[in-house]
Amino acid sequence: MNRRNFETLSQAVDSLTKAGYIEDFEALDNKIIGNISRKEYSSEELVIVDSYRFEGDTNPDDEAIVFAIEASDRTKGTLVMSYSANHNQNVELIKNIPYQKNK
Repeated sequence: MNRRNFETLSQAVDSLTKAGYIEDFEALDNKIIGNISRKEYSSEELVIVDSYRFEGDTNPDDEAIVFAIEASDRTKGTLVMSYSANHNQNVELIKNIPYQKNK
């Protein structure tokens, strides 16, 4: 994937969606769910192709990261994680998803 700089989180997600990353992944207790397909994945079935971090100008709760992810079944999607205390993502599960080797 060509590395790009995005001004906003929504620009990154829109661009990744146009590039075929259409699934919306969410890391729950012990599995990662595709919110569109309802498929369930373990972290071993996924690879992070790229990631983009966004920092809030004045509020740390505005910080977020978007991951471009590909599953072993070739499903491609994004996973957005906020750095605020109010996010519902399983951070440890996300940390277990390997980065693509050629990154």
